Amino acid sequence: MTMYFEKDASLKPLQGQRVAVIGYGSQGRAHALNMHDSGVDVVVGVRTNGPSWQQAREDGLPVAEPAEAVKGADVIAMLIPDMPQPEVFDAVVQPNAKQGSTLLFAHGFNVHFGQITPPAHMDVILVAPKGPGALVRRQYQAGSGVPCLMAVAQDASGRAEAIALAYAHAIGGTRAGVISTNFAEETETDLFGEQAVLCGGATELVVKGFETLVEAGYQPEVAYFECLHELKLIVDLLYEGGLAKMHQFVSDTAQYGDLTRGPRVVDQDTKQRMKDILGEITDGSFAREWVQEYQRGNTEFHRLRQQDMAHPIEAVGSQLRARMSWLDTGGAESDPKSCAA
Repeated sequence: MTMYFEKDASLKPLQGQRVAVIGYGSQGRAHALNMHDSGVDVVVGVRTNGPSWQQAREDGLPVAEPAEAVKGADVIAMLIPDMPQPEVFDAVVQPNAKQGSTLLFAHGFNVHFGQITPPAHMDVILVAPKGPGALVRRQYQAGSGVPCLMAVAQDASGRAEAIALAYAHAIGGTRAGVISTNFAEETETDLFGEQAVLCGGATELVVKGFETLVEAGYQPEVAYFECLHELKLIVDLLYEGGLAKMHQFVSDTAQYGDLTRGPRVVDQDTKQRMKDILGEITDGSFAREWVQEYQRGNTEFHRLRQQDMAHPIEAVGSQLRARMSWLDTGGAESDPKSCAA
């Protein structure tokens, strides 16, 4: 593993360069503000007079229509959601990008799966913070940073890696560490983590646990606390100190139950299904399915999401969370890749 820190990085590759940040959502806002505070020349490319335009201006950043922002840029950071990116690239970036500019992504989906094919004259790089934009911004302001992944897909200039590292440095990534990877590894592990563990796996485990208790006659409110609410306590321990800290701070009873019953819930059959999911990612079938769903208007996606939101755990949770004044329900920690222009 190659990992870079502040001592290994410099802003020099970005000196005299203009960075166009296309999109001003979760990651876009954090990247633009952090780079601006690091002394980088930044322009935000968003629709005129839309909410993001107003927000960027209130934040003190120069704004322009995306096409205008791209025309004068040396680095073009594509920080809008995955699905609209190909259309924006074809309509806005490709016709307006100057010769020898750099195209940057925070997720490798469209390049890796062939939805975007940049021209040969462009450097194509990736800088992916391992945290949502609000955290990237907050840690930077606190003098710290969020770890990043860095990759190069196309090195037309011979300087692509240096530009990627300088960009990661400018948003605070080198304060925590920047790991060198490639577009395939970043994309495939990111999708797998979302589907099998972080989103799909974790939420299904929560819901099935809730259903099991409620169907056995326990109060839904109690089931909610045991299967969803208290999950944060365990995740925080894992985040701060791995398995060791989790074991240190839970009871012996909880540890014994974990060690003897956990493998019965998530067993070798589960692992095999995880391997199947990984196979669908690596062979491109998930990407094709998702692109086709988007092109059809996301009908099934919206149906499934509405089905999820209609689950009893959401009704119970809404009532309980309304009584928890300490919770931040504003959505500031939204998905780093769900940022709109």
